[in-house]
Amino acid sequence: MKLAPIVVSLLDTDLYKFNMDQVIFHKHTDLCGSYYFKCRNKDVVFTEEMVKEIEEQIDHLCSLTFKKDELDYLRSIRFIKNDYVEFLRLWHPIRDYVTVRREENGELTIIVDGPLFSAMQFEIYLLEIVNEVYFRMRYDYDELLASAEERLDRKIKAMNDGTYTFSFAEFGCRRRLSREWEDTVVRRFVTETKNCVGTSNVYLAKKYNVTPIGTYAHEFVQMYQGIDCIPLAYTNHYAMQDWYDEYQGDNGTALTDTVTTDLFLLDFNRSMVNNYTGVRHDSGDPYEWGEKIINHYKSYGVDPKTKLLLFSDSLDFDRAQKLYDYFKDKSKVSFGIGTFCSNDTKEPALNIVIKLQFVNGRPVAKLSDTPDKAMCRDTEYLEYLKRSVAFRIDRVKMG
Repeated sequence: MKLAPIVVSLLDTDLYKFNMDQVIFHKHTDLCGSYYFKCRNKDVVFTEEMVKEIEEQIDHLCSLTFKKDELDYLRSIRFIKNDYVEFLRLWHPIRDYVTVRREENGELTIIVDGPLFSAMQFEIYLLEIVNEVYFRMRYDYDELLASAEERLDRKIKAMNDGTYTFSFAEFGCRRRLSREWEDTVVRRFVTETKNCVGTSNVYLAKKYNVTPIGTYAHEFVQMYQGIDCIPLAYTNHYAMQDWYDEYQGDNGTALTDTVTTDLFLLDFNRSMVNNYTGVRHDSGDPYEWGEKIINHYKSYGVDPKTKLLLFSDSLDFDRAQKLYDYFKDKSKVSFGIGTFCSNDTKEPALNIVIKLQFVNGRPVAKLSDTPDKAMCRDTEYLEYLKRSVAFRIDRVKMG
């Protein structure tokens, strides 16, 4: 079974990839990174035919370059700078950086290894490829599509009849059923409802003239763990400082949970509170997190109603509505909703990730506020990172 090309434009990725890459391009071109694929679902088997198709799709991906109109669109985004766009004119994905193999038990191994400014760009493209190959070759795609269409109809009806009153951005690139289906989802949400304020997918934002949305991901904070001169428990400080230096507050939603929100708040000082427009939740209890953030704003005399709480952790519309009802009178509230938008079918979605695991040969890790989300290939380093974080938090508590 031969599939049509899955990625047909290098804009077909999340905005935050360009945001993070621009900072790396300006400040950290000396960093090299290694990314590893993981499927968190149990008993998922990738066949030899699937892996062959994935390899061929990656070959096609690495033949792509940015077109003039795509570069012009990136240049039109107010915080994307011209010198970075000119770099992208020269850049393309390099096939030698990607290793793919099928293990004897049917597990899929993918490793991306190269200069960080280039290796990091593979993540979304590869997840789009793996997901679409799996669902087209594992199931009857027409049946999946029919179930997805029926569920999307219900969602749009519920938005238009007032069942759902919150605003959200579509964040579904990485685990979408297919490129065609994500296109349909974004088109219908932005044309048939008033709830969808944009999408993380830059290609679709351009196509449908809506706002591309995103700031940075866990990997951006993780990469500072690989820089020799930076203490592990201060990576948020250096990450936020570099981000502010680059964007001067114009692209300012901070992600709190890379090495736990409690540690993040130690560096989210008065200056950062004022410089960032809000914060994003991606693990842990969202209600506890929201109250913790609101209290933190109040401790600096900042009205939480002037700041944004952006929730993005495995949301569906019912959970989002409950969070909106709870926080809407306490703060600005919005949502980034991914798989529930782009791959809600009669079959369970894959929970697949590609995570940064080494920087300049040093292990790095994400702790998050949900321990099960931690991912690190070096357990000794992970324990050392946990001790470093706990030491700083405990020292502050002790005065």
